[in-house]
Amino acid sequence: MKDYEIVIGLEVHAELNTESKIYCNCRNAFGLEVNTQVCPVCMGMPGTLPTLNEKVVDYAIKMGHAMNCKINSVCKQDRKNYFYPDLPKAYQISQAEVPLCENGYLDIMVDGVEKRIGVTRIHIEEDAGKLLHDDSFSGSLVDLNRCGVPLIEIVSEPDIRSSAEAKAYLDTIKSILQYINISDCKMQEGSIRCDVNVSVREKGSDKFGTRCEMKNVNSFSGAVRGIEYEAKRQIEVLESGGTVIQETRRWDDAKGMSFTMRTKEDAQDYRYFPEPDLLTIVVDEERIQKLKESIPELPNRKISRYVKEHGLSQVDATLIAESIDKSKLYDECTAMNKCSPKNVCNWILSDISKFTNDTGKSILDTALTAENLVSLICEVEKGTISNSSAKKVFDIIIKEDKDPVKLIEELGLAQNSDEGFLEELAKDILSKNEKSVSDYKNGKTNALGYLVGQCMKASKGKANPGKVKEIVTRMLSE
Repeated sequence: MKDYEIVIGLEVHAELNTESKIYCNCRNAFGLEVNTQVCPVCMGMPGTLPTLNEKVVDYAIKMGHAMNCKINSVCKQDRKNYFYPDLPKAYQISQAEVPLCENGYLDIMVDGVEKRIGVTRIHIEEDAGKLLHDDSFSGSLVDLNRCGVPLIEIVSEPDIRSSAEAKAYLDTIKSILQYINISDCKMQEGSIRCDVNVSVREKGSDKFGTRCEMKNVNSFSGAVRGIEYEAKRQIEVLESGGTVIQETRRWDDAKGMSFTMRTKEDAQDYRYFPEPDLLTIVVDEERIQKLKESIPELPNRKISRYVKEHGLSQVDATLIAESIDKSKLYDECTAMNKCSPKNVCNWILSDISKFTNDTGKSILDTALTAENLVSLICEVEKGTISNSSAKKVFDIIIKEDKDPVKLIEELGLAQNSDEGFLEELAKDILSKNEKSVSDYKNGKTNALGYLVGQCMKASKGKANPGKVKEIVTRMLSE
């Protein structure tokens, strides 16, 4: 069997979280009574005139900046004509030749390795309605609440080479949309969806194979399964001497298979033409620049920095970076340069995350400050306090803004690290436990743990366990 390479391009549709729809004043909200968020404009009544929502343009430009695109300060909107029951006008207002944003890129990370994926374009358009099917009635009913909900479509270059890269690309887009707060990205509500283009070619070939497009992909895990299924299907066709035909396929997630919807011969010609009811979009350079300046450091850039500069694993870096609260606290702590970034990461992902999960609070709702967390971690690193005692201090500082150093003193939690004291302690314990000493020397290494435990017990938990272990081990080998 020949060695094949998968070539993938993705089209991501994200609903924007503006208060009103793209061309009318109807409320942009999910889950309301059917056909209650509609008006003559979004229902496509003859003689109505759309008016563009400025916020939609701003949001699309922000995403364009986040994906390193060129922003077209002058562009237009077009009618994309097709007949479908949930599209009452029989056309969708979109953008054809000149999108708002184009020629960008997105850096993703897979297994600690960075890769750059080209972004062809980001354009604005309106969503269509939704067909409802139910056993309680025959046929289909249409809900037009979603008609006119603002969308951006993000089209990638065919630069993706595996389902893992596709997943990383989709996860990165989702986290950026949430970071810059332009979409809630609730997949179960259809806020973010994607169409997947897949082809295969022999490794080393610079010629693309015939691509197939998959529709109805409603989750990122579905995209991964769909890509793997489609690549396998195409390779089997080629290996059996057949030819892959260009077609649009429908992904069935429950069956884990895709089925032909239409082939190239009857692929739709959308007969795009300029939307006559809307003016040309003109955005001044000052506004474009202002929108660029409003964008924070994005999660993909944070992940790269945490891995390269702080030595975090990609998994830990991603867990920190994808939460605005966690990354804010992490950045404030590491900027002080007083303790190990890895230890800051461990506290955030363990004790702090457990507290926020258990209480339903965000880090910002607690009394915890970066200064107090760093102070506590420094005391642990210096050996002033044990990890278990540090947790007692943490339980206080997350609820009250108190100085950890003073708390350690008040609660009498400081460890004794005095070398002379610990040597006397170890000598005393070893002399009282001759059997355990002899067991250790005869190869029973678990005797060491017992002896260290006896030292800790004798010191009422005040001895520094690390130093005790060191001293006991040294004395046993003498």
